Amino acid sequence: MDNDTGPPNPIRRLMQWAITPPQSYGVYLVGLILVFVLSFYAGTLKPTHSPAPPATAPAAPRS
Repeated sequence: MDNDTGPPNPIRRLMQWAITPPQSYGVYLVGLILVFVLSFYAGTLKPTHSPAPPATAPAAPRS
Protein backbone atom coordinates (compact mmCIF):
# COMPACT_ATOMS: atom_id res chain seq x y z
CA MET A 1 0.00 0.00 0.00
CA ASP A 2 1.18 3.46 -0.83
CA ASN A 3 0.99 6.48 1.42
CA ASP A 4 -0.25 8.58 -1.48
CA THR A 5 -2.92 10.91 -0.11
CA GLY A 6 -3.92 12.33 -3.49
CA PRO A 7 -3.55 15.93 -4.58
CA PRO A 8 -2.54 18.32 -1.79
CA ASN A 9 -5.16 20.54 -0.27
CA PRO A 10 -5.02 24.12 -1.71
CA ILE A 11 -5.02 25.62 1.78
CA ARG A 12 -2.13 23.36 2.81
CA ARG A 13 -0.22 24.33 -0.35
CA LEU A 14 -0.80 28.03 0.43
CA MET A 15 0.42 27.57 3.99
CA GLN A 16 3.52 25.73 2.79
CA TRP A 17 4.20 28.55 0.34
CA ALA A 18 3.60 31.25 2.97
CA ILE A 19 6.00 29.81 5.57
CA THR A 20 9.04 29.59 3.31
CA PRO A 21 11.57 32.29 4.24
CA PRO A 22 11.26 34.87 1.45
CA GLN A 23 7.45 34.81 1.43
CA SER A 24 7.12 34.64 5.21
CA TYR A 25 8.61 38.12 5.58
CA GLY A 26 6.06 39.50 3.16
CA VAL A 27 3.20 37.67 4.86
CA TYR A 28 4.34 39.07 8.23
CA LEU A 29 4.53 42.62 6.84
CA VAL A 30 1.10 42.35 5.22
CA GLY A 31 -0.30 41.10 8.55
CA LEU A 32 1.24 44.02 10.45
CA ILE A 33 -0.09 46.54 7.93
CA LEU A 34 -3.54 44.94 8.04
CA VAL A 35 -3.64 45.12 11.86
CA PHE A 36 -2.48 48.76 11.79
CA VAL A 37 -5.05 49.78 9.18
CA LEU A 38 -7.92 47.99 10.93
CA SER A 39 -7.04 49.43 14.34
CA PHE A 40 -6.66 52.91 12.86
CA TYR A 41 -10.04 52.58 11.14
CA ALA A 42 -11.67 51.32 14.34
CA GLY A 43 -10.17 54.25 16.26
CA THR A 44 -11.64 56.79 13.85
CA LEU A 45 -15.19 55.47 14.16
CA LYS A 46 -17.49 57.58 16.26
CA PRO A 47 -19.58 55.65 18.77
CA THR A 48 -23.33 55.90 18.38
CA HIS A 49 -24.90 57.43 21.44
CA SER A 50 -28.51 56.95 22.40
CA PRO A 51 -30.52 60.16 22.32
CA ALA A 52 -30.41 62.09 25.55
CA PRO A 53 -33.63 62.11 27.58
CA PRO A 54 -35.51 65.39 27.38
CA ALA A 55 -34.65 67.83 30.14
CA THR A 56 -37.42 68.15 32.73
CA ALA A 57 -38.54 71.56 33.88
CA PRO A 58 -37.33 72.48 37.36
CA ALA A 59 -39.99 72.22 40.01
CA ALA A 60 -41.13 75.41 41.73
CA PRO A 61 -40.14 75.64 45.40
CA ARG A 62 -42.87 74.70 47.81
CA SER A 63 -43.51 76.89 50.78
